[in-house]
Amino acid sequence: MDITLQKSTIQKQSAIQITGSKSESNRLLLLQALFPEIELKNVSNSDDSNLMTKALASKEELVDIHHAGTAMRFLTAYFAVQEGRKTILTGSKRMKERPIKILVDALRELGAEIDYVENDGFPPIKITGKKLSKHKVSLKANVSSQYISALLLIASKLENGIELTLDGDITSVPYINMTLSLLNEIGVKTSFQNNVIKVYPSKTNPKPLVVESDWSSASYYFSIVAISEVGTQIELSSYKENSLQGDSCLVAIYKHFGVISTFKENSVVLKKEATQIKPLALDLKNAPDIAQTIAVTCFVLGISCDLTGLHTLKIKETDRLVALKTEIEKLGGTIEITDKSLHLKVSKNIKPMVSITTYNDHRMAMAFAPVALKQDIIIEDAGVVSKSYPTFWEDLKAIDFKISE
Repeated sequence: MDITLQKSTIQKQSAIQITGSKSESNRLLLLQALFPEIELKNVSNSDDSNLMTKALASKEELVDIHHAGTAMRFLTAYFAVQEGRKTILTGSKRMKERPIKILVDALRELGAEIDYVENDGFPPIKITGKKLSKHKVSLKANVSSQYISALLLIASKLENGIELTLDGDITSVPYINMTLSLLNEIGVKTSFQNNVIKVYPSKTNPKPLVVESDWSSASYYFSIVAISEVGTQIELSSYKENSLQGDSCLVAIYKHFGVISTFKENSVVLKKEATQIKPLALDLKNAPDIAQTIAVTCFVLGISCDLTGLHTLKIKETDRLVALKTEIEKLGGTIEITDKSLHLKVSKNIKPMVSITTYNDHRMAMAFAPVALKQDIIIEDAGVVSKSYPTFWEDLKAIDFKISE
């Protein structure tokens, strides 16, 4: 389904309720499968979290997680410790092109039994669950944090826990800290000193856990407020100032665009204030998922930006750097990319009625939606947003975006 967004002016004041964080939900769903006494509230309604829930409950040998990259990494580790169970873990055509070797090698180092079904280093994989007694393993520090988190999440169920050494400069520290904080919250003891992470065999402290709403989903409203008139205000629920999510850095980043964030008891209010917007330079190695949102915000506002630390974007749902370059240039922008950075030049005009290709990538669809505040735009395959934020288009309509199929 393609949709057309006509040039829109949104309400001066509005409120949106966003579902639980996909990142937190998927970690806690896996922990709940390991420790069934855990009770969860405000779990994400995203495709990824629904697929995670279904896979964890499945009794079948073949488990298909479609486009859900986080689920692929986390479930590889989970099924590796399910003693006596045989599982073939597969996914979409794109998932079969996304590397899994780093995680498989680490699990094998701990004693796991995992074989490749088609191509070495890539899904699908055949996992024979067993008891893992080895506990020392090392990884390069600049790998996807999902590989690291996958190991940490199962660690307290290992006979001797885990001692994970990270070699080099660590990427995506907030996501690692999120995993460790959630482990601590359920009663699992951990330590993170220098480049060594330890998780100890532990019993849990069962209590109801409320999943904070998703900051990556909030990013599109930061963009909308930044592009809107001075005085525009959107209240987002449920958010907290001391968030575990790395993308909460949006609060500091979007001050640059005149977006001031004020926290209330269970929400954050975004308000556009007058400011002189200057060119932007950011290292996003700790929050790469908001790169698309920021690049589009800068393009629409007619300012240049230099975004670095983006090496993990090449192995997402699509090569997000190439996709951004292609679609921003369609709109009339000038953009250069390397394998880990993006450089946007000042653009004065936005071409009308451009059709944005989304490449099976939910973030491409949502990041480009705010363009409609300045110009008519078409979003192809708009249903792709269900991967992380199924009610996105309905929520935009509620604040007066003009959307038609």
